[in-house]
Amino acid sequence: MTVQLNHTIVPARDPETSAGFLAAILGLRVDPPLAHFTPVELANQVTLEYDRRDDFEPHHYAFLLGEQEFDAALARVRQGGTAHYADPACREAGQIYRSERTPGRRGTYFRDPDGHLMEILTAGRAGS
Repeated sequence: MTVQLNHTIVPARDPETSAGFLAAILGLRVDPPLAHFTPVELANQVTLEYDRRDDFEPHHYAFLLGEQEFDAALARVRQGGTAHYADPACREAGQIYRSERTPGRRGTYFRDPDGHLMEILTAGRAGS
């Protein structure tokens, strides 16, 4: 059996709100609660398990999307009025980045309601 990531815990002050925010941007759904977790299942069967916490450090989560899915997610970010940036320091507002190392790769960063740094990016064309 190969090793695969199955799930990870995402700390959130309001798990339902944070899970709903990300699910809406990625075009996914929030699954019914499982114990005290609010799950969002990704296409590759990895689940983000949102769990209520009052105190935590923000984390970074990156989501690899197809070209059309990226365009749709970026449109939802913009339509929702969510600030997005071309850099992880969140200085290049309203922009996307284009990778010099991976031709064709595009991406952008934004914060979720709990301050986690979310990134959406495309695969690009490695080795081109």
